[in-house]
Amino acid sequence: MRRRAVLSAGIAGAAVLAAPSLVRAQSTTTLKFIPYADLALLDPAVSAFVTRNHVLMVFDTLFAVDEAGRVQYQMLAGHTVSDDGLTWTLTLRDGLKFHDDTPVLAKDAVASLKRWWVRDAFGQALAAATDDLSATNDKTLVFRLKRRFGLLPDALAHPTNTMAAIMPERLAVTPPNVLLKEIIGSGPFKYVANERVPGSRNVYAKFDGYVPRQEKASFCAGARIVNFDRVEWITSPDPATQVAALVAGEVDWVEQPLMDLVPSLRKNKAIKLEVAETRGLIGFLRFNHLYPPFDNPKIRQVALKTVNQKEYMEAVVGTAAPFDAQTGLFTANTALANNAGMEVLNGKHSIEVLKKELIEAGYKGEKIIFLVPTDVPRINAIGEVGIDMLRKIGMNVEEVATDWGTTVQRSAVPKPLDQGGYNAFVAFTGGYDCSTPGSHQLMRGNGMRAYNGWPTLPKLEALRDQWLYEEDPAKRMALAPMIQAQALEDVPYLPLGSYYQPTAYKANLTDMAKGLILFTGVKRA
Repeated sequence: MRRRAVLSAGIAGAAVLAAPSLVRAQSTTTLKFIPYADLALLDPAVSAFVTRNHVLMVFDTLFAVDEAGRVQYQMLAGHTVSDDGLTWTLTLRDGLKFHDDTPVLAKDAVASLKRWWVRDAFGQALAAATDDLSATNDKTLVFRLKRRFGLLPDALAHPTNTMAAIMPERLAVTPPNVLLKEIIGSGPFKYVANERVPGSRNVYAKFDGYVPRQEKASFCAGARIVNFDRVEWITSPDPATQVAALVAGEVDWVEQPLMDLVPSLRKNKAIKLEVAETRGLIGFLRFNHLYPPFDNPKIRQVALKTVNQKEYMEAVVGTAAPFDAQTGLFTANTALANNAGMEVLNGKHSIEVLKKELIEAGYKGEKIIFLVPTDVPRINAIGEVGIDMLRKIGMNVEEVATDWGTTVQRSAVPKPLDQGGYNAFVAFTGGYDCSTPGSHQLMRGNGMRAYNGWPTLPKLEALRDQWLYEEDPAKRMALAPMIQAQALEDVPYLPLGSYYQPTAYKANLTDMAKGLILFTGVKRA
């Protein structure tokens, strides 16, 4: 691809070049981290990887997932379920405290969950099954269900966008479409708001009032131990500067080094590289289903035929990391991954035939506003491939280059084009998000309550509901190919493949967690 040629010529040797100093000298009690993009939005209700990483530091959840995928207690001491499966009673553990030094009460958890389940895919299913959620005393919250929902702990535990973060009731009453004005959780780190420099720095301090669980740490579950007094996130949009700062010892950790620079980093014994997000990052192209042309399923089906996942993934990684070019609706190499309907993604469709099919589908040359962030290389790469492919089949694509924060905000606004709207954008989601229909927000087809793009897909929704309420594991598994086949007919989004992004950090850091970007457990040797 043209993009890879430019990168190879321009910054292939950046890891050994001098670069502007990002930060002051190292401190043994401070961890300096460069996120993949600026933390523009801090609210747990926002769906973005960079926000998710921030939420995992500041907030805690009632249940958590361990490294084996099992749900464990986190903020809870225990729970009971009535014989008919319709009443779930959850009891908070002792010692829970918010960063403003107020105790965590059941009413805080109730308000937090009611805010969370408005927008989260799994949460919406739980809300639909719930007749009443209330606090019966300071330690106890009770779900009274309309129908059995055995996945309740899974919904409250999933560690990805958007998780069931617990916050004080006074903040949780904020409508989910209104950003929080204060970031207060009960997690192991406090957010230091007065040191925030938008576009440049975010700071976290160890919360001395946090009482870890006694169990051994395991992914997001167990004891969340903090070994640094302070963590500084330093934003640097330039990939060469990020890597040069790591090599020079000015920062400890670069979340997503540019793939072109990974080979040179592997030669540096002072740097470690390993995959943190072990279920991979999954590229997607999302349509706005509210307006032409992508309100037309036949046009979306033609667009799906343009996808050659190998080409998308090679644009991101070249040969620097493994990728999967047969990624369907569900995360590759997980239990629900299957081949149903995948023949459409073989990348062998004739461009000339697709041009004719596009016209026959009803495309009339409408302008397509396509949002592409320029400050996140992996997203920019798949955006350029997507635009090229849509133009090749005759679509009138106008590229709108923005920063990632602007893309996140604009993609959430369902306005017509003449009022600042859009038709398509690209991004990556995580393997944990797409491993089950419960947490898979891109598959939702519930209209204005769905994730950005707002598709209305009743057949897909019905199959998802069957999966959520089916209690027989074998029958639930059998639904996965049916769900995928329906999704590839409805086309809520284009799956673009998945790859395994290494993270880079100083070799004197140990006990780095696997699965997600986590700041607990890690320490300096």
